[in-house]
This record gives sequence, structure tokens and C-alpha cells, in this order.
Amino acid sequence: MKNALISGGTGFLGSKLTTQLQNQDYHVYILTRSVENKVNTSTKTYIDYTVQADSLPIFECIINLAGESLFGYWTEQKKQSILDSRLKITNYLIQLMKEMNTKPKVFISASAVGYYGMSEDFIFTEKTTEAAEDYLASVTEKWEETAKAAKSFGIRTVFTRLGILLGNQGAFPMMKLPTQLFAGGRIGNGEQWLSWIHIDDAVQLILFCMHNSTVTGPINVTAPDPKRNKDFMKTIAKTYKKPYWFHVPRLVIEATLGEMAQLITKGQYAYPQKAIDYGFFFKYPKLDGAIENIKNSTS
Repeated sequence: MKNALISGGTGFLGSKLTTQLQNQDYHVYILTRSVENKVNTSTKTYIDYTVQADSLPIFECIINLAGESLFGYWTEQKKQSILDSRLKITNYLIQLMKEMNTKPKVFISASAVGYYGMSEDFIFTEKTTEAAEDYLASVTEKWEETAKAAKSFGIRTVFTRLGILLGNQGAFPMMKLPTQLFAGGRIGNGEQWLSWIHIDDAVQLILFCMHNSTVTGPINVTAPDPKRNKDFMKTIAKTYKKPYWFHVPRLVIEATLGEMAQLITKGQYAYPQKAIDYGFFFKYPKLDGAIENIKNSTS
């Protein structure tokens, strides 16, 4: 049995990834702030941030998914905490790998399509090599730069630039709620792009990066069918057989959420060119199929 270590392994993406790794005969070590009330099994062990490298087994892979949620009013303290949580955990993993006598074959560190900034006009692929200048882009750039240190140990390093994860947890339940309350419609002018991916495809693409030794650097973890907000909301309304008639003005969102509103009122078209070039198969390449699956699924 091989070993994998995941930070953020109890979250929406991390828990599903853990299950898939266990199904592939991996023993998964989950790095968490507290091991209290956590139950270890024959294929899953919880460890905290006091663990020493010499007490751990040899890992095939280390996957970094941890970081404070972006949701919440963005005070200056909140914004600093979003950045610090990502850098602190990544630095911890870098130090842990540095101290390991046998290094993992690959380090997969989460990132985000926010790296590209916000645009209604451009299509971004992994060939975009300079981060934008807004807050989220700055956080993402520093996050990736910190993770790059693993390369100096001879470890293959991948940055998974995540789009919006669609499933029955995470952001999607909140996104579909207005529609279910018969208040579905576009937000702002509706022209902002949403780069999304079904949770199952996100898990499989991360595993693909893990097992494919030629994948390095950034990779967009998004489906090849980004949608503008107005079309995204129409698809939700059609799938759930609800009306699409409401319009939430951008100023209302901004007045309610402050700077965090940009997560809703702005976006970017991030195309998964690298995944396609490597031959990755998307189970849910189209939005209507992804949402239909989520509608009929309980997990």
C-alpha cells in the first residue's frame, strides 16, 4: 500500500479525493489543525502540525488543499488571514519535505483561476505567465511562488488552478438557492464569466496530475465550457424547472458583501488547455450535464 498526505483533506474536495485515493489502495494521511474527535482507520490517519518528518512513512504524493475560506466580509484582517493561511500551510509542507530523507514523487498544491484576474473579454490558458494585479491574483501568485520551493528538492510540482467546484456542497447550493426560491436570474449585467468544474472531474484531474509524470507547473482545473453568469443561471433554472426572471443589481451585491462581491460580479474565462492537450477525459464537459447530475445526486 502506498501513502499520500493531504492538507485540507476534510473539506469538500479533500474528502472526495481521500475516498478515491483509498479506493486506489492508498493509505491517506490527513493533516489537520486538531486530531481530537478524528477516527483513524486502516487506510486513513489524521496528523496535526506538530508531526515530525522522521515519524512519517514514505509518501508517493503530497497534496496541499488547505486555506481559509474566501467567503466572509473582506476586512483587512480577513484578507490578511486568507493570504497567511495559505502561505503558512504551504511553507510547513515545504519544510516537511525538506526534512524527508525520501522525497515524495510529486507535490500538488492548490491554486485558483483568480491568478488571471477579472475579464469579460479574454480567454486565459496556462500560457498566461503573469498574474494580474488585483487582490486575489496577488494571493494566488504568492501561494504558487511559495509552493515552487519543492522543485528545488527535485520534486515534480503542480499548481492546480481551481475554478468553481460544482456539487451538493461548496458554493453551488448557495448559487442555486435564489432559483429554487423562484428568484433566479442574472447578477449584475450577467456578462461575467464563470469557470466551473464538476467535483468528480476535479478529483479525477488531480489524480491524473498525480499519476502522469509529465504534468508540471500550472494546470487549469476547469471544464471546457465556461459560461457567462446569465447563461449559468439560465441553465440552473432550466434544469430545476424554475422561472428565470429576477435581476440582482451589482450595486446591491457590492453593498451587501463589500469587496468579496467580486467573486460574484466579476470573473474570468479559464480554459483547461493543458488538461485537453494531455488527453484528460471530462465526464461532465458541459454545464447542463453537470447540473443535471448534481440535481439527481445526493453526494
